[in-house]
Amino acid sequence: MTIRSPRLSGAVGQLGTIAITLLGLLLLTFFIGRLMPADPVRAIVGEDATRETYEQVFRSLGLDKPIWQQFFYYLGDVFTGNFGTSIRTGQPVIQDILHVMPATIELATFAIMIGAGLGVPMGVFAAVNKDRWPDHLVRVVSLFGHSMPIFWTGMIALIVFYAKLDLVGGSGRMDQFYIGLVDERTGFLLIDSLLAGDMDVFWSAVNHLILPASLLGYSSSAYITRMTRSFMLDQLGQEYVTTARVKGLSSRQTIWRHAFANIRVQLVTIVALAYGSLLEGAVLIETVFAWPGFGQYLTSNLIIGDMNAVMTCVLIVGVIFIGLNLLSDILYRFFDPRTR
Repeated sequence: MTIRSPRLSGAVGQLGTIAITLLGLLLLTFFIGRLMPADPVRAIVGEDATRETYEQVFRSLGLDKPIWQQFFYYLGDVFTGNFGTSIRTGQPVIQDILHVMPATIELATFAIMIGAGLGVPMGVFAAVNKDRWPDHLVRVVSLFGHSMPIFWTGMIALIVFYAKLDLVGGSGRMDQFYIGLVDERTGFLLIDSLLAGDMDVFWSAVNHLILPASLLGYSSSAYITRMTRSFMLDQLGQEYVTTARVKGLSSRQTIWRHAFANIRVQLVTIVALAYGSLLEGAVLIETVFAWPGFGQYLTSNLIIGDMNAVMTCVLIVGVIFIGLNLLSDILYRFFDPRTR
């Protein structure tokens, strides 16, 4: 009789779940592309093309085949790394996305650092002072961050902090003067400017990053604050907290060493999901700040009906969330040995 290791069984089960999820994501992405009202053939040949040209392109795209056959063709293309060519740029879609994604990752990473850096301490502070004025103040601040439309706050912030006070950079990733001075090695402007040793470009990039990252970070901090407060309230009501206080532990030790330590695993998931939302949901802020990232790329292609680009973007968003969930599971095992 073969005895299978529980750890091996768990890994196999996790891989199977990921494979099924990816297959479902591919199926969903394919049917989204087919159900969209945009006509991919018309987007390629234009409105003035003849019927013969239209039919020729229609057949070349495989749209005359049965829907199930089209799906298997789509699977084959995806697994071979062929995501088609963008109608708008004339470049392979995956090449376009690899070009714009670093800008969004750079923006979202700084935003989540700000969001978690604000949200976690504010949530703990609110929970410790439950139903007192500090708690109400934190909840009001979080409510504003969650409720205000990001495109409105972006425009107001540009008017105040850039146009009036001249404290930060405006739209784009850097001043126009510095465009093209640094070779694109990684796509991450801060890293590329440091590798080139050009500190003027680096500080220009930082200056332009501060405002959009702060606005996105404030927006995400509202969610992180609310969830941290909820988790902490649950822990502060447990008997072990009362026991720790009776033993004479200081309030600081009780809160951070005991109560907060027990919510770290939950916070990993919350921060990971918030980060994923920033990566795929920064469309409005990228539009307001003319930030040449993934969100702006998706929006511009959706408007013109470039379905190769749209379907690939949707697929990548799904893969990002699957990857972040997998990362969360790994971090679970790091923070909580009981889950290993």
